[in-house]
Amino acid sequence: MKRFIALRKIVELGSFSKAAESLGYTQSALSQMVSSLEDEFSIKLLNRFRTGTKLTLEGEQIYPFIVKTVNEYFMVIEKVKEISGLETGIIRMGTLASISAHWIPELLKGFQSLYPGVEFVIHQGDYTSIQDWIKTGAVDFGFVNPKAVNGLEIIELKKGIMLAILPENHLLAQEKIIPLERLAEEPFILLEEGHYYEPLEAFQLIGKKPNIKYTIHDDYAIMTMVEAGLGISILAELVLHRTHYHISLHQTEPPIYRSLAIGYRDRESLPIASKRFIEYLKLHLSELP
Repeated sequence: MKRFIALRKIVELGSFSKAAESLGYTQSALSQMVSSLEDEFSIKLLNRFRTGTKLTLEGEQIYPFIVKTVNEYFMVIEKVKEISGLETGIIRMGTLASISAHWIPELLKGFQSLYPGVEFVIHQGDYTSIQDWIKTGAVDFGFVNPKAVNGLEIIELKKGIMLAILPENHLLAQEKIIPLERLAEEPFILLEEGHYYEPLEAFQLIGKKPNIKYTIHDDYAIMTMVEAGLGISILAELVLHRTHYHISLHQTEPPIYRSLAIGYRDRESLPIASKRFIEYLKLHLSELP
């Protein structure tokens, strides 16, 4: 492309010396570029005279196509600059329910104040579906647990505790911290998170299996069922923020933690808008619950 740009400038100015000065090259460098093109095309493109430089008859036939190519190249560059400036762009992400409810609204509000032309497409799912969406390209990146994914690049974000939730009138509701052994005896409502679920890993580590009665793919439905006395569950503390269910929250022994991370296929394939959003998220991470 540099050779095309050089040729166009020589023709526009009618002089190697003026074109070299304009482009910041030496005359020798410009001569080598033109000679290289002529050798590649097996056509002489320019005639030099003491009064200046003109296209050959063959050069005149090819020159309009070179000009068109250069113009389209600069249009591509301008589009890249436009996207880099985030005047436009689409960010496609996969999120968990707790992230959708308690991180995404503030993140979007702040990010769009900086880049109002960016559009968001948000898919809510679980560890398995989000990983699949990333790998198939349905989303650019997603919020995941690093232990629940493979074959992705990961940026670890935060580690949060998970709490046992019980009906308010449950016998164990008087206890501040509840051993997992005792929770294993209760009717358990399992949150369907795909192939990985932190509480199941915790029960397995102490050699216990929870008494699973229901499996549901929605945190808020689980809270409603616990409130109705249908069983107990364990959910991320983050999803329990600003809820008004009549349920009792308790730490477990041993405690259960959930790690949150951003996952994507590789950084180079991320759209610029998504890269900027991830940078914005990292910058404001300390402000998120």
